[in-house]
Formats: sequence, structure tokens, C-alpha cells
Amino acid sequence: MSAARTRVGTADRTGARVAGVLVAAATTVAIGLAGCSLSSTGAEGSAGSTGVGTTADAAGGATTGGASAGTALAALATVKVAAAGSLTGYTRLKFGQAWADVDHNGCDTRNDVLKRDLTRTTYRTTGGHRCVVLSGILADPYTARQIHFTKASATKVQIDHVVPLADAWRTGASGWSTARRTALANDPGNLLAVDGSSNESKGDSDASEWLPPNHGYRCAYVARQVGIKAKYHLTVTPAERDAIRAVLSTCRSQRALS
Repeated sequence: MSAARTRVGTADRTGARVAGVLVAAATTVAIGLAGCSLSSTGAEGSAGSTGVGTTADAAGGATTGGASAGTALAALATVKVAAAGSLTGYTRLKFGQAWADVDHNGCDTRNDVLKRDLTRTTYRTTGGHRCVVLSGILADPYTARQIHFTKASATKVQIDHVVPLADAWRTGASGWSTARRTALANDPGNLLAVDGSSNESKGDSDASEWLPPNHGYRCAYVARQVGIKAKYHLTVTPAERDAIRAVLSTCRSQRALS
């Protein structure tokens, strides 16, 4: 009986030591995991403190407001939302001379855009510069139609300010210098050669009021508006933001354009 009790007591003590080692190991692991958790939380807090809501996605890229970095949706999340201001004081002249030669290439902005967007173009040389577009063919993004342009019927193809100048005035440009407004009015990223009647139908509407009839171009259209508004720090109205977001939700990988 005495030998049996000794063996049992030894086994109990050995088991207790093993259990103690296991508990210590488990405690160490738990502390390590808790440290990782705290470290991760701290990193997220640091990203959140930027005020932009940027975190890391599974692939290691940044996301903004749940959208991948570089996309129009991510850019939209950085654009301030505010009610539209007044049009008081607005005139086209507040944005400088119409179609100024801001890049000093000897051609005005309108002809630069026609030259860029039309194919099979013909020109008239003026002052040593082949600037004046006389004819060409436009693959119109707003209607998906092919339009034959001639200078004799120039209104068939017009140059659209993707972010209309009156809209820019209401959303921040009223407080700018004339030089900055002129830069926006002649920024190639904000200009497209388009169907004249569509441009007239659009007027100074924002995305909550007008979108191109060609549904296949709407993602690129609002992405360009977002890119310009982000570039020039213009605002969007709540309705405009919602309309743009609705379009971009159908093409989440669409890149911002400007």
C-alpha cells in the first residue's frame, strides 16, 4: 500500500508540473495574440486619424471609404459635400477670354480640342500654324453616333465643359482669381468635343440633373467630373454626390479622370 501511495503521489506531482507548464505556455500565447490585436487596432487608428478614412485592403493597396485607391469612387470620397452657392456675379467673362491659347502653341483651345477628338481632319494654316480645323469626324461619346463636322456647320459639334463653368462658380470658383478660373475653362481634361444638341440640353446641369444619353459612357463621364472637382477642390451637392455614386457603383474599378 505504501509503495502504491508513493507512485500515485509522484504521478500527481509530475502531472501538476506538466499542467503548470501548459498553463504558462497558453498564457504566453494569449498575451502575444492580445499584443497583435492591440498593434493592429493602433495601426487602424493611425490611418483613421488622417480624416480620409483610408485603410489597407487584403491585397495591400489603400482603400478610401470602401473604394480602391485610384478609382473614381475613392476620389469622390475626398470631395467636399456642400449646398450649391449662388450664381450672383457669374458671367462667362469671369473665366477669362473664351478659348484662350493658354499653352502658347499658336492655336486656341477650341481648335486644340477639335484636333484631339476628331479624326480625318483637315485644316487651314494661319500665321504659320496649322490650327483651324475645317472638317473631321467625331465619334460622339454622349450619343455614340458618328458626326461629320465642317466649319460651315460648326454648331453640330461643340466643346463641352464637363464640369460646367456656372456649376464651378456655384461650387467654389466664385472665390478664385481670374487666372485660376481661366485655367479651369481651358483645362483639356475638362473639355470634350461632343454632339451640339446634347451639349445644349445639358446646359450647366450637374450629374443629378443630366447624364449622357449613351449609358455606356456614363461611368467615364462622371469619373471625369469627379477628377476635375477633386483637382480644383470644388464641392458637390448631396444630390450630385448620390447620382455620381449610383453610376460608379456599376463600375467600381473605373479610374478617376482629369
